[in-house]
Amino acid sequence: MSGQNTGGELKECEQLMSASGITDKATAKKYEDIVHVEFYDGALPSVWYELRDSLLFWIKQGVKTFRVDNPHTKPLTFWQRLLRQIHAEQPDVLFLAEAFTRPAMMRTLGMIGFHQSYTYFTWRTAKWELEEYLMEVSHESDHTMRPNFFVNTPDILHASLQQGGPAAFALRATLAATMSPLWGVYSGYELYEHEPVAEGSEEYLDSEKYQLRQWDWDRPGNIVAEISRLNQIRANHPALQNHLGLRFYHASDDAVLYFARFVPTGAEHA
Repeated sequence: MSGQNTGGELKECEQLMSASGITDKATAKKYEDIVHVEFYDGALPSVWYELRDSLLFWIKQGVKTFRVDNPHTKPLTFWQRLLRQIHAEQPDVLFLAEAFTRPAMMRTLGMIGFHQSYTYFTWRTAKWELEEYLMEVSHESDHTMRPNFFVNTPDILHASLQQGGPAAFALRATLAATMSPLWGVYSGYELYEHEPVAEGSEEYLDSEKYQLRQWDWDRPGNIVAEISRLNQIRANHPALQNHLGLRFYHASDDAVLYFARFVPTGAEHA
């Protein structure tokens, strides 16, 4: 990797890691369907170069966005050096950290170069949970990570969606689309795909991880029109394109979430 660490470049990141007990040694994670990469010992530096070159190959083919699975299980130094070089040479390439882990690690990944991060939005369903979590990502960690609110993923079909009907799908989409400038849906969400593989599981019954699906985009219960409208609203309102301008107001009913979105001026952090 090109370049060397400069004095103080990641001082805040290193302090955060130290205070949280995070080390550069990757957290062990065992996969059953892929070859494990040895990042240490005799792998340095050749394997790191090869991994970088693999990314550069796909960038040259026109790929501009990379979703990185569990980046916190790989050395932070590897990501810091890799992302610094790619940011310098290809500033329009984006990296999304798919990391459901400790908040300190999620913030650290943002500080070393990941543009976006998965979040715990999928599991925040109660009013107090949403208010507390939104205050965290819009005020406490806003300078270290950009939250991406996915309503579902290939592995996460929350119980509220399994049991709530199409209205729950529309509600969660509305919350994600208006509370974060970055949001996403996994295939089938627009069509009210809600059957779990078993009771108590968040896995899909007919998961695309194991088969090819042909979707009927007009099937009953779909919320395609609602999602299209949400995206139109987001495109027309600058306040919905930033994760900083958020304020909650009191509502006595626990079923009512009362909040405002505004274009931040900086005064709200003064």
